[in-house]
Amino acid sequence: MEEIVNMNLQDTLLSTLTSYGVVVLFVAVLVASIGVPLPVSFLLIAAGAFVEQGEMDYFTVVAASVIGAVIGDHIGYSIGRFGGRSLANRISHKLKAEALMARAEATMNKWGDISVFLSRWLITALGPYINLTSGITHHKLRRFALCDLFGEVIWVIVYVQLGRLFSDRVAEVTDAMGDLVWVVLGTIAVAFLGYKALQMLRENGNEKKPKVPKAA
Repeated sequence: MEEIVNMNLQDTLLSTLTSYGVVVLFVAVLVASIGVPLPVSFLLIAAGAFVEQGEMDYFTVVAASVIGAVIGDHIGYSIGRFGGRSLANRISHKLKAEALMARAEATMNKWGDISVFLSRWLITALGPYINLTSGITHHKLRRFALCDLFGEVIWVIVYVQLGRLFSDRVAEVTDAMGDLVWVVLGTIAVAFLGYKALQMLRENGNEKKPKVPKAA
């Protein structure tokens, strides 16, 4: 039943996107960033397909999506900061997302700025609740805004580019998004391990280099 509802919602949003363009994309991304569960990743992929087919402008799609996402994230941050924990808890209870709220708090306490950045494009389910938690804990707004912006730019560009790349197979790309997350995680892990290995090699190399005495 839930899958049928999601498919109907996707169809409705896709039809509306076709009719009204980037305005729909802007509003949908903004609302989803606050915490309303909407299939916005699907919309970004669809928008990318429309860009590839010449029906939408690439930079307009990216700009509208990033701006909508950032505004929505800052609304969530403001709710947490000025509404406090009681309001944030009521919102998470209303959305049946108490577990996500708890995970967001634990992640934010452990990783700080990194959790804001990663929750924009990698662990997106935590995004709205990281926003609330950042506000509740009075996380510095400038740092939140910077991590938020960089993360949202990556999220939007990746999904729009996927839509452009697979413009004739949007449904298949949407079904494969779960696998993509694992690919991204694997890429990050390999890059991190490679960086650490290179760092260790450089440190060992510097230690083994003989020190040349300075000329008198």
